[in-house]
Amino acid sequence: MNEPRRPRHPGEGGYARGEETRRKLIDAAISLFGQHGFAGASTRDIAARAGVNAPALQYYFENKEGVYRACAEAIVDDALQVLEPALLRAQATLKDENASQEALIEAFVALQCTIADLMFKKGRETDRRLFFAREQGGGEPEIGTQVLRERLRAPMNKVNAALVARITGRAENDPLTIVRMISMWGQYFAFHVARESTLSMLGWGDIDGENAEFVKTVVSAQTRLLLNSWRNEA
Repeated sequence: MNEPRRPRHPGEGGYARGEETRRKLIDAAISLFGQHGFAGASTRDIAARAGVNAPALQYYFENKEGVYRACAEAIVDDALQVLEPALLRAQATLKDENASQEALIEAFVALQCTIADLMFKKGRETDRRLFFAREQGGGEPEIGTQVLRERLRAPMNKVNAALVARITGRAENDPLTIVRMISMWGQYFAFHVARESTLSMLGWGDIDGENAEFVKTVVSAQTRLLLNSWRNEA
């Protein structure tokens, strides 16, 4: 599959209106790609869901691969608005050769909590969760995975592996370091991917407000406990 070219933008006069139309198309596409997959979502259906004429999609994105890439880019852009401050703080902590073990642990916990805030954010999370689930399941265009990996997952994984490595005294690429990092993040992914099951077991209507803070408090305590136990092994 050829990589689509970057989407077009309108001239200065219609920029605001053009960006609004483009965003409507992306939101509609994320929803339909999540519900029906790339193969099952037609450009005509995406345009209809967005309330625009079908040629508008070709104008902004050229084809369905182009709008799929734009969906991945938009998801990353929105995620980084929430994640970037905690990510930058964690990177600064790692650069500090004199950073204490407690500071390294708290940097890891802060990143976890920020991810949780993103996962539990109300609004369009259902569509994005389905988009992610299909992308992770395979069979969707590789360009989406490439965008998510290069712009979001790789930087996050690198920082988190480096934090675990510094805390435990192991190498970043040590399989034990990687498995430990993945297992700690899995604490939140269960609430994100298996949302309905977790809500049913807890008897909650949603994970927000006090419920979200409760989950974050429990997971943060578990993470600190694990990191401190592995630190003592070093």
